[in-house]
Amino acid sequence: MTDVKRPALEGTVAVREGRRLSFAEYGSPRGDALLWMHGTPGARRQIPFEARQHAERQGLRIIGVDRPGIGSSTPHLYPDVLDWTADLELLLDALAVEDVRMIGLSGGGPYALAAGAGLPDRVRAVGILGGVAPTRGPDAAPGGIIQLAVRLAPAIETVRVPLGVGLTGAIRLVRPLAGPGLDLYAAVQPAGDKNLLGRPEFKAMFLDDLLNGSRFQTSAPLNDLVLFTREWGFSPADVAAPVVWWHGDADHIVPLGHGEHMVERLPDAELRVIDGESHLGGLGIAEEVIDTLMELSRAGTGARAPHASQ
Repeated sequence: MTDVKRPALEGTVAVREGRRLSFAEYGSPRGDALLWMHGTPGARRQIPFEARQHAERQGLRIIGVDRPGIGSSTPHLYPDVLDWTADLELLLDALAVEDVRMIGLSGGGPYALAAGAGLPDRVRAVGILGGVAPTRGPDAAPGGIIQLAVRLAPAIETVRVPLGVGLTGAIRLVRPLAGPGLDLYAAVQPAGDKNLLGRPEFKAMFLDDLLNGSRFQTSAPLNDLVLFTREWGFSPADVAAPVVWWHGDADHIVPLGHGEHMVERLPDAELRVIDGESHLGGLGIAEEVIDTLMELSRAGTGARAPHASQ
């Protein structure tokens, strides 16, 4: 298997109510910062090797953060997605990050957008990779697998704690079979995700992230599902930073229509369709994502500026 280089820095930061958030850093410790929000499921090391290497070459700093209930982050269910930004602000202060660019994959998308709404003076640009759209309120997007979570939300909320304990135990039992299990999952995915998961460096990244993040607990994905079936605590219209939304036109988990729906509602946003790619397609264009966000934040011209493709 491809060798996995450890993060340049890894640790935990104290946030509200005596809780902690764990993080991992790659690239330059003094570079401009990008904060990468993992998908559901996922953890702080779910950052493509291409992104890590590009950050090193460009003198950038990429920070991955474990949401509450994964890795060493204290289990916690926020009242809504926006509430997490108060913890994010403390994390940024502790890491001496003045301003930041947010990247959110799939279930990390709502958290990245929340940062753009809740911390307008610090978030310079937001990149969404096949992100989840709201399921409640006036901005809700219809359809998609997420609607299954909407129907199951009351049950999930009731049993999320014991279910999280059960998931953690199950993952520990099957750790030796993690590689073949990922191969089996890839085999039943659409061509785009199958090809991506078949690349040794991506398989190594996913396995390292899964096995490291789930060593102690696995309740974060359940918390995500509960929060995604509530109102988020903010509207897309509240996101002040420019947003670029990448979405595969063959996405089988979050339909392309959800990306189109959200971009219409964000004040300053551009949709970039990834031809032939499915749900994980954004992970395969990490350099483009990083360069686009850095260009936006440095130019201060917004996602709909003339340089952006329409």
